[in-house]
Amino acid sequence: MTDAHHQEVPWDGAVALDLPGKLLLIGLSFTDAKGDLKRQEQCWGRVTSVDSRAGISLVLEGSRHGENFSLPPDTRSIKPARPGDYHLRSTGEVVSNPDYMVTFVVHEGEG
Repeated sequence: MTDAHHQEVPWDGAVALDLPGKLLLIGLSFTDAKGDLKRQEQCWGRVTSVDSRAGISLVLEGSRHGENFSLPPDTRSIKPARPGDYHLRSTGEVVSNPDYMVTFVVHEGEG
């Protein structure tokens, strides 16, 4: 297993250039220090900026409308979304035709 804090994370410039203005569906899985899944959240919004050092910034839509949200500077798990409706289990919302999807695992309770 690698420690992302001590390594360069992949940054795909072609993906990054296409992101501004696009609708991004975000899935977050939160785990405890042992790696056990504690909860999952989903949100979505428009990408406002991308930077290989600062990360990816969005303004959220739906139930979190207007909230600023940041993702790390890591494009590895950003994938084009297939057309269609996506039902968010965490909020009950339906997101139609997002441009991209991304998932991250957030490790909590360390330290």
